[in-house]
Amino acid sequence: MAARIDHLVTSGTFSLDGGTWDVDNNVWIVGDDDEALVIDAAHDADAILEALGGRTLRAIICTHAHNDHIDAAPALAARTGALIHLHPDDLPLWRQTHPGTPPDRELADGQVLTIAGEDLTVLHTPGHAPGAVSLYAPGLGAVFTGDTLFQGGPGATGRSFSHFPTIIDSIRDRLLTLPATTVVRTGHGDTTTIGDEAPHLEEWIKRGH
Repeated sequence: MAARIDHLVTSGTFSLDGGTWDVDNNVWIVGDDDEALVIDAAHDADAILEALGGRTLRAIICTHAHNDHIDAAPALAARTGALIHLHPDDLPLWRQTHPGTPPDRELADGQVLTIAGEDLTVLHTPGHAPGAVSLYAPGLGAVFTGDTLFQGGPGATGRSFSHFPTIIDSIRDRLLTLPATTVVRTGHGDTTTIGDEAPHLEEWIKRGH
């Protein structure tokens, strides 16, 4: 059975630096009819379990540790036995949401995760958060960028733990070097492609966000 990408949108709130905002998050499920992994367990463990449809959940991968991307991760892990994976540079953010429940595994740049015969390579893409990662799945023609790259530009860098020059370096050096046809599956909003976004890098640098 060929691996595929399933998608659902969950709704909740994002909180940081004393503010709270309503958000819709993309949850990505990569796998086949038997097994899968979840990228960003956002808001609603019940909805994610329903979307899994009885498949064995092998891992919960966190693109970064802002609360809206990880708030349902411990509940989903408890109900499935799946291990939570996070880059260690995002542990300070993780502890703001789940102070008593550490993640299970560390993600590292260049690490390869395999599910249903497909390899996903971890790319450390800091800037939106120190431990932000993207996951490149060449066999599926996709890169999962969390909040690093969106349709129309970089993720936000105006709050704690973020840095605009760093996210620009991540996008330029780690993402825009991927094949132009690669579909960018983002943490919020619509998909795009590397080829559609690459021509606009200098515009983003000039505008500063």
